[in-house]
Amino acid sequence: MSDEKVFDPDCVEEVESTPAFEVVLASASPRRRELLEQAGVKFTVRTPVNPVDETLEPDQLADPVEACKKLAERKAGAVVQEVLSENYMGMLIVIGADTMVVKDGQIFGKPRSLSDGKHMLRQLSGCTHEVITAVSVWMIAAPEVEKISLGFRTFAETSYVTFRDLTDEEIADYLRKGESFDKAGAYAIQGEGAALVERYSGSLDTIIGLPAEKLVREFPDLIG
Repeated sequence: MSDEKVFDPDCVEEVESTPAFEVVLASASPRRRELLEQAGVKFTVRTPVNPVDETLEPDQLADPVEACKKLAERKAGAVVQEVLSENYMGMLIVIGADTMVVKDGQIFGKPRSLSDGKHMLRQLSGCTHEVITAVSVWMIAAPEVEKISLGFRTFAETSYVTFRDLTDEEIADYLRKGESFDKAGAYAIQGEGAALVERYSGSLDTIIGLPAEKLVREFPDLIG
């Protein structure tokens, strides 16, 4: 499946002829905010008014990379839809992202309870798992209300994390720290969860939640 999806081929020409963009991050994640700031991107944060439907069909779940990309597209697309409903005029880039922890083809989302978090960490203990972050970048060129060019491109990066062999006491102690509940796989490598990790390979930013270096390299217009 191609990563390139363009609604209007004129979009590229119009986007490249205009030097300045507004940039919106369609995520409330403080980690993604920090990574984008560190990359030198000036942006505002906007999340959809209505929660994005994150349910996936079995055939989508069978391919975690494509599932992750689909959710990133939904998150960015929901903000784009709201912006266009407000008769936006200007040049805008909207960035959506999603991160998944995957082990042996099984997707680990955010834990719903302490027992759920314990179960996840027990399964990850002593093993290597994948962390996939997908990023969907949408470009809007709207010089007039009735003249809109719109296109988007989505990519995904994968890093690998290996956990130490964890005791039940170590797992319980980590869960008591309280940082597990809004994290895929029930841990945060940039926080206290670093103590669970034996090693990782690939981009640390991908594991944290936004491969900012690749994002800026692929979309230089973000640095305006």
